[in-house]
Amino acid sequence: MDGKASDPFSSEAEQLPGAGVLGRLWLPKGLSGNVIKDWVDRRRKSIRPWASFVDQRKFSKPRNFGELCQRVVRNLDTFHSNYAFIFLGLILYCIISSPMLLIALGVFAGAFYIIHLKTMEKKLVVFGRELTQGHQLGLAGGVSFPVFWLAGAGTAVFWVLGATLAVIGSHAAFHELESSDIDELLMEPV
Repeated sequence: MDGKASDPFSSEAEQLPGAGVLGRLWLPKGLSGNVIKDWVDRRRKSIRPWASFVDQRKFSKPRNFGELCQRVVRNLDTFHSNYAFIFLGLILYCIISSPMLLIALGVFAGAFYIIHLKTMEKKLVVFGRELTQGHQLGLAGGVSFPVFWLAGAGTAVFWVLGATLAVIGSHAAFHELESSDIDELLMEPV
């Protein structure tokens, strides 16, 4: 295997004009800056207006459990992009508000980058086997695990999941359906 083919940081970013430094330096193979940019652009295009999303007049208590379930399903489908940005915002808040977590992420990125540089010079071989990209990520995770543990990364993950579930779940349950959505959900009795 030649060095270029196994380089986890080589991607289409080198061949594509305007792919940016981030795509060439930090993103693993198969995950270029363009992929992330396309995903964010698709979410931004399908986002519902935030004024409609937080309009207090559109919130009410569901009449029964059936209506609650209909609201949750329809609102998750309607506002999925808004919910994705709320989730990303909560992750960003959690990372920024915890300096120790920032340090842990820096240690992980640094460990991965150092391992990557070592594999560029010479193939890393452990117990007679060459380290693949997955093994390199595992090694970087193993090196930075104590720092993540001290930073309380597990607590942060569960806080983000709990806060996301509470915010998105309450919005999806209490936000009224639009009139076009109600017409689609009406079923005829059998």
